[in-house]
Formats: sequence, structure tokens, C-alpha cells
Amino acid sequence: MLRCLALDNFLKGLAKENMRCPYCGNLDDRVMESRMLANGESIRRRRECNSCGYRFTSYENIEEKPFMVVKRDGRRQPFDRAKLEKGIERALEKRPVSTAMIENILTEIEDQAVMRGKAEREITTADLGELVLEKLHGVDKVAYVRFASVYRHFENMDEFITEIHKLGVLNE
Repeated sequence: MLRCLALDNFLKGLAKENMRCPYCGNLDDRVMESRMLANGESIRRRRECNSCGYRFTSYENIEEKPFMVVKRDGRRQPFDRAKLEKGIERALEKRPVSTAMIENILTEIEDQAVMRGKAEREITTADLGELVLEKLHGVDKVAYVRFASVYRHFENMDEFITEIHKLGVLNE
């Protein structure tokens, strides 16, 4: 309890900026309560206008640049978890892998991608594809070959056979 009060007082002390009252428009308010939300990524503040007494809530959030994926042609687009999920689900279609396992794979790949591209806030599609292949290799070999065939643009049966032989060598 003492720690919570100390944290509360600390957070109140950080709220030096006044906000415009949504009721009367006055800029004179006081912070009544501050709470950390979302693992410290945002702060919720309860405020009271010193002019009219109206109480309102404000939120402070960390503003980050979006994590970007660099395409093969050099274009950049925001990382899209849904797009990654679609590709992985497609590779695992009709395979004995649970939805929970797919969710874990996605989360692990997303975490690894962010860690690899932390400094520049971006990752290449090549690196992202290799992360997916690495995860699928450990989960389901059929899904691995399916994903590899699309990701590596297999043109003929020989490329499939070569990839399957690599799997055989890796298992021995």
C-alpha cells in the first residue's frame, strides 16, 4: 500500500502540464489520481477543473514509430500481424496444429522480428521469412515445405525434392 501511494505521488508530480477542461474550457486543473496502465506503457490521470469543479480523465501514451517491413523491391510498409498470420495459417491448413500453437508461433515470430529490427524499427521480408521457416521447421515439416515453396518461389519439382532432402538430412 505504501509503495502504491509513493508511486501515485510520484506520478502526480510528473503531471505538471494543465489540460483544458472539456466543460468550461479553463486551463487551471489539478491531478487527483494517476495510475499506470498496460505494463507502464500509458498513464491514466483523473483531473478536476479548479474553476468549475468538473472531473475528467486524461491518458498519456508512448508514441512510437510503427515497425516497418522492407519489401524486396525496397518499399516499406507497416508490419501487419494479420498478414503474417494468414501466411502461417495457410501453410498449416489441415495440419494437426492447434490454434493456441499458431498464436504462440505468431507471438514468438513478432517478438523476434522486433528484437532483430529494434535499432532501425524495421525488418526485411527475407529475415521475416527465415524466422517463419525456422519456427515451422520445429512445428510441422509439411507446413515448412508449403511455406518454403511460396516464400522461396519454387519453380519445379526438383526444388521441392531438394528441400525435402534437406529436411531428411536435418532429422538425422
